[in-house]
Amino acid sequence: MAGKPEFDPQLIISYDFPRSTYTYTERHAALYALGIGACTKDAVDDKELKYVYHQDGQQSIEVLPTFAALFSVGLVEQLAQIPGLEFDPRLLLHGQQYIEIYKPLPSNCCIINKATVAGLHDKVKAAVLEIELKSYEKESGVLLCMNRFSIYLRGAGGFSKSSQLYSYTKYPSSQTLAYKIPNSQPFAVYEECTQPSQALLYRLSGDYNPLHSDPMVAETAGFSHPILHGLCTLGFAVRAIIKSICRGEQNMISNISGRFLLHVYPGETLITEMWLEGLRVVYQVKVKERSKAVLSGTVTLNRFSSSL
Repeated sequence: MAGKPEFDPQLIISYDFPRSTYTYTERHAALYALGIGACTKDAVDDKELKYVYHQDGQQSIEVLPTFAALFSVGLVEQLAQIPGLEFDPRLLLHGQQYIEIYKPLPSNCCIINKATVAGLHDKVKAAVLEIELKSYEKESGVLLCMNRFSIYLRGAGGFSKSSQLYSYTKYPSSQTLAYKIPNSQPFAVYEECTQPSQALLYRLSGDYNPLHSDPMVAETAGFSHPILHGLCTLGFAVRAIIKSICRGEQNMISNISGRFLLHVYPGETLITEMWLEGLRVVYQVKVKERSKAVLSGTVTLNRFSSSL
C-alpha cells in the first residue's frame, strides 16, 4: 500500500502535548449537571439536587463523574498542531471515550492536564487516533482522573508503508475493555426524554462545535438538524446507572467506557438498558423513536450499593 508522505506516524506517536490548565467552579459543575438532564424530571429529586444545590452553600455541591470528560474538550482543537498529522477537521468523528476516576472531583478546582498520543491505527479509509489525558489537582499534585478517547479521522487512512496496516497502541490487549451486550433481560431499564434545547444547554459547558447548534452546518454534515453531543448522551447514560444501580451514590463509579454508535437528535427519548456482571455494569442506550442503539459500554463500580 502506498504511503502518504505528509502523514508521518512516528512524528505523531512521539508528539508531546504542551501542558494545559482547566479551571472550573461550582457554577460550571452545576451547569454541566443540568446539561445532561439532572433534575429535569423532578427539580427537587433527592438523588440529584446535590449536583446543583446544597443547603450549606454552592461550594458544597457534588460533582458527577462524567464531568471529567470536559477536561479533554479543548484537546480536539490542538490536533492540528501535531506534526505529521494531516486530516480534514470536518470529517472528524468521536469514536470512544474511557474515563478512570481516582478521587471524587471537587466542586471547584484548577486542573493541570498532561496529554499523550496513546494509539494510532490505519483503517485504510480512515485513521484512528487515541489520546490519553491525565488530570492533576494543581494545588496538591494529586491525580484525579484519566480520559482516553479515540477519534476517527475520515479520509486520513492509507498511510501504511507496507501491506500490513499500521497499528500502534501503548496498551496491551489485556487492558482493553471487551464486552458484549447480553441477550438476557436487563437488570434495570431507565427511560428519559431529552429536551429540544438539550444541545444548546450542554454546549455552554465548553463544546461549541456548530454541528450541535447551527442548522446549516448540521445539514452539510448530513443531518436533518443539529445533533446532541456524544458526551452529553454518555452523561445521560451514566446518570441512569447512578440512579438505577448506585441508588444515587455517584462515588461508587471507578471507570466508564462508551462507544458512540449513532447520533441523537435533541428531544428524542433515551432508553438505557443495564446488565450487572459482578462489579461491572454493561449498558446500551437506544433512541425510542427510531428503535436504534446509539451508545454502549461499561461502568465499573468500586462496591455494591447497600440497597441493591
